[in-house]
Amino acid sequence: MLKKMALVEGTTLLLLMFVAVPLKYKLGMPEAVYIMGRIHAVAFLLYVAMLIVSFVRKNLSLYHFILGVVAAFIPFGSFVYERKVLEHNLQVN
Repeated sequence: MLKKMALVEGTTLLLLMFVAVPLKYKLGMPEAVYIMGRIHAVAFLLYVAMLIVSFVRKNLSLYHFILGVVAAFIPFGSFVYERKVLEHNLQVN
């Protein structure tokens, strides 16, 4: 489930940055950022909550937990984290 949430969080960040923000500034549609921003906020919070749960259940080390949080702030970071860390960490479901 954490792997799927990492992909959702990464996708919403990219949609916010590369679709909603250009719509706001190029076409004068601020509601795109308003809507996508809220969707991304929910996805981000759920992703971080799932990271915390996985860490508490000892499915993630402290290092992998921190890496997951940092990856959420970098475009394409959640995709790399999902592929490189979660794919190889067999304890995470």
